[in-house]
Amino acid sequence: MSENNHVVEKGGNIHPNNVDEAISNIDADERDRILRNFETFKNYLGRRVKMAQSIGLGEEQMTVIAEEVADYLANNESPRNSEEMLLQELWAVGTKEERHMLAHVLLRMVQPQNKH
Repeated sequence: MSENNHVVEKGGNIHPNNVDEAISNIDADERDRILRNFETFKNYLGRRVKMAQSIGLGEEQMTVIAEEVADYLANNESPRNSEEMLLQELWAVGTKEERHMLAHVLLRMVQPQNKH
């Protein structure tokens, strides 16, 4: 993927509209491995959040990206476990504001200080 198609630039600028392309560029087997198990998904998301924090992205910027990722998953991926099914159902019935808050909650859930 060219640098123009990244979701996050080195300088911290975000391009949420590039999320679909970025996810679709993940190898299908790798995408399935990540989504098959909810703990694996949370660990993957947690590593991405840690990386985003290390380059200076704030929670609101990460939330905007998380919303795009959730939209992509809801529209393009079938749930592979009960947790994903619940998230998909919550996403489907949520208003824009509720989805935004759910994205915040998901980000907080995968941050190291919030792990159980």
